[in-house]
Amino acid sequence: MTREQFDSYCGGMKATTNVIQWGNASVWKIGGKIFAICSNWGDGKEGPEDQLEGRSENQSKNASIGSEPEVHTPRISFKCSDLAYELLPEQHGIIPAPYLARAKWVQINNPNAMSEQDLKLHLDAAYEIIAKKLTKKVRAELGVKI
Repeated sequence: MTREQFDSYCGGMKATTNVIQWGNASVWKIGGKIFAICSNWGDGKEGPEDQLEGRSENQSKNASIGSEPEVHTPRISFKCSDLAYELLPEQHGIIPAPYLARAKWVQINNPNAMSEQDLKLHLDAAYEIIAKKLTKKVRAELGVKI
């Protein structure tokens, strides 16, 4: 999923807002609470899975002259349920999200780690988890029924 597709999908959810912060990350919120983030942090790039691991930023910068330019892929992070937090990091290309793992967030580092359909289901679940934490009054003001 591209960043544009991510933004379009999250923007289609009821009462969501988007802010760009933390080094150009696309941060999606419901009622002021974050449920998903898309950024180009790190060295994730399009290509075979084995190319995504084990390369430092300097190695990427020092690629041989004449080689194909690297295209950085978005890293998508989202809030997940307790069960999803236990299971998802067992898949190649999905890790506990840096800085957010203690709150049960995961990050997709490899664009092939999850289908777009599954990612959308997890984004829906993240939205619902955060929306449920809002007060009834705030949910009513936003017109969100969970």
